[in-house]
Amino acid sequence: MTIVVGYVPTNEGRAALRRAGDESVRSGSDVVVVRTVRPDGSTYDPESVATFERELGEVVRDVEAAGHHVSTREVTASGDAADDLLEIAGDVEADLIVIGLRRRTPVGKLILGSNAQRILLDAGCPVLAVKAPQP
Repeated sequence: MTIVVGYVPTNEGRAALRRAGDESVRSGSDVVVVRTVRPDGSTYDPESVATFERELGEVVRDVEAAGHHVSTREVTASGDAADDLLEIAGDVEADLIVIGLRRRTPVGKLILGSNAQRILLDAGCPVLAVKAPQP
């Protein structure tokens, strides 16, 4: 079994990463972390990168202790995030996709669309949408 998780350096992305790790340990699944990079190949600010690496390390430790594997895939931020995540999920025959979910204004949805909605509607497997913890 395989879980695909979409990661961006936000509270929602971190919540999705942690939940994917928890689901992996619970279900006995491998995890594929899909992470975005900028078109020039760089990632985000150093603090976000350090946070990602620390949190990924925690997930890897927990998942590998349960006898499973974590891998990462990078996609370019200028592409279509929903299509990229769905394509990777199809390639690895994902059994579950985990995404972070945040509230958006109706105008924001109209102008930018909703990657979460497209993933929920177009995925060939179940999707778990995770909210960030409230402060």
